[in-house]
Amino acid sequence: MAFGVIQRRTGELPMEVTGFVGRSAELRQLEGLLERARLVTVTGPGGVGKTRTALRAAARLRSRYAHGVCLVELTGLRDPELLTHTLSTCLGLPEQDSRDQLDVLVDHLREREILLVLDTCEHLVDACAMLADILLRETRAVTLLTTSRQPLDVPGEYTCPVPPLPVRDVDGAAGTGNAGAGAGGADAGDARGGGDAVELFEQRAAAVLPGFAVTGRNRADVVKLCRRLDGIPLALELAAVRLRAVPLGQLVDRLEDRFRLLTGGRRTALPRHQTLRTAIDWSYGLCDAQERLLWARLSVFAGSFDVAAAEEVCADAELPREEILETLIHLVDKSVVLREDDEEHGTRYRLLDTLREYGAERGELGPARLRHVERYAALAADFDARFLHDGQLARAHALRRDHADVRAALEYALALPGTATTAAALAGGLWGYWLATGRMTEGRYWQTRVLERFPAPCPERVRALSVRASLATFQRDLAAADADLSAAIELGPLDDVHAARAHAHLQLSLAAQHRFAEAATVAAEAERRMRALGDRTGLCVLYGTMAYGFQLAGEPAKCLAYCRLGHRILGERSGEHWLRGYLFFVSGMAHYARGAFEQSAEDVGRALRLKHELGDPAGTGYALSGLAWLAAADERYERTAWLQGAASARWISAGSRPRLTATMERYDQHVREVARAALGEERYALLRRRGADCPLEDTVAYALDEPRAASPRAAPRPRHAPADALTRREREVAALVSQGLSNRQIAERLVISKRTVDAHLEHILAKFGASSRTEIAARLAAEGH
Repeated sequence: MAFGVIQRRTGELPMEVTGFVGRSAELRQLEGLLERARLVTVTGPGGVGKTRTALRAAARLRSRYAHGVCLVELTGLRDPELLTHTLSTCLGLPEQDSRDQLDVLVDHLREREILLVLDTCEHLVDACAMLADILLRETRAVTLLTTSRQPLDVPGEYTCPVPPLPVRDVDGAAGTGNAGAGAGGADAGDARGGGDAVELFEQRAAAVLPGFAVTGRNRADVVKLCRRLDGIPLALELAAVRLRAVPLGQLVDRLEDRFRLLTGGRRTALPRHQTLRTAIDWSYGLCDAQERLLWARLSVFAGSFDVAAAEEVCADAELPREEILETLIHLVDKSVVLREDDEEHGTRYRLLDTLREYGAERGELGPARLRHVERYAALAADFDARFLHDGQLARAHALRRDHADVRAALEYALALPGTATTAAALAGGLWGYWLATGRMTEGRYWQTRVLERFPAPCPERVRALSVRASLATFQRDLAAADADLSAAIELGPLDDVHAARAHAHLQLSLAAQHRFAEAATVAAEAERRMRALGDRTGLCVLYGTMAYGFQLAGEPAKCLAYCRLGHRILGERSGEHWLRGYLFFVSGMAHYARGAFEQSAEDVGRALRLKHELGDPAGTGYALSGLAWLAAADERYERTAWLQGAASARWISAGSRPRLTATMERYDQHVREVARAALGEERYALLRRRGADCPLEDTVAYALDEPRAASPRAAPRPRHAPADALTRREREVAALVSQGLSNRQIAERLVISKRTVDAHLEHILAKFGASSRTEIAARLAAEGH
């Protein structure tokens, strides 16, 4: 089994980039278990291939589940309190809702037919067991496939043990590692006489030593090596890498010497975890001092990292910065570190969980963890200082990519001696990140952890209270927001930017409660403080909240005036997305209230573009709702129903029902009733479902590009992707479809399974908005392909 993967979007299954060997019996067993059970745990020792086997099964069974498959990788997660947040993120559920995240998660999954793959559960076994038990009881059709070194021990759980790969002796006797015979069967494979373990070693050895093959001359040595390593895939991969420097015969002799030393010369079976440990020890022993040191220090990263991050966190006088890259390359060559190439993020690296655990035991990591904290604290401070500046989108996406290490840095900072102030700065500096990416609940969690460290009055407490209240306000948890803001303002002698922003957040909270007179008084005080402090960011946010308050109060002229103030501070050419998106939406609603529908449509369309690019589902939902109301004003009721359905899907993806104010709720209800009366209940419901089911990219394209002069009776249709939007493999399949080949013929031509061709064809039809194979051919011909 091989372990390489490529970068992908959160929750998606990785593409296999190295060969998959054997496991036919385990895959058959998994398929059978998943037909009759809703919780299946793939068990086995570290490095045996549990993840690859589970992912291969999930990919093969994807079509069984109406809502697909979602992969939740738990390797980098250490805090069990964040398990539900991690699953929500993988499902695309930003934490907009103020309810307990587990309640949001259960509500989202209650009627969904989905396969959740929870990978690497053993270090969070209690939390995973609790979550699995709740999901099994509270949802109808959620199935869980988990991997763990031990079962979860939950009622209804079935286990599928994954043993090491079988090894067949030269004389034909089958066995697994040192265990002797009994593991052969159909999966013993032949691999030209050696079984699956030998086949895997041959594949991996050929990758590092071109031309390597198992022959009659070397088969005995390969079988001996595979048996000595118990057929454990990770151990075999680590051994294969050594062929670059050591001939096969010497490799076997050295391994024999290592095991003889450890077992006192006895050829008794070692426990398999000890076998893997020995193989890793062996690889570690073949590293030089610099490589060992870097291996240990890289273990502080919870997720993937680039060269700059490795240099910043791992370098010191003992391991100079200029030596990091060369040493990292050596670790990649030895298969200790995996390289991942991605068009969007460039080259990044990561450690397998087993090798990360090993590295963490091999050095004093306090200084490296401190540098790790300092790195992410600096990124948070930069994001805070430039939150409303150009480049916000790229900085937000970068932090989202490094989210596992943001969490790890917070954990380190809260645990290391003398770093509590840094932890407070890190958690507080991310306030805009929590908002922009919809992680309000997790942001509140970290502020609570900070408040536990700072129970007495101090600037850190003021900031944590202020940020927690701001996040609660955006979740419309107004009682909690008021309590935190009142507590922050009572510490008002600390007249800094955080206390001033607390007043701004209070103003927003009061406006949301329609306490407009109080909100105006608080806003004036907040503006006075922020002007005195020269707080540009605070003023921008304040003007946005004041505009929102006046829009709710039914004073569109004042609302528009404050929107203009906010845009003036940001600048006409600003690349900022989060606040500009809300300013355009609020001004669009003010124009709507005045009957200026053309201007309203222009502003709400701008808001939709900005919120979609940022990945803000709540903001996208607001904008789609506004466009639905505008469609109703034009008496385009089919478009109205379709857009209302699309907006409802965004609210569901945000983890909550629409969090509209009373005023906006009245608009929405009125529009819904008018459209339903015009279309009839059945037609309205059908169009609403179509809007909800449409992919997000197509939804946004339709919402923005549909001409306003179009007939109101025309059924809304999304703009479909051009042929260039297909993946390379999809283009190959589409071309062969246009030649008239059947799915089976295409599978044979491309040397892939028919099921894979079926899946590709479904994706092509969806992207083209086509219903038949002939439409695919016509589309390719029309676009000159």
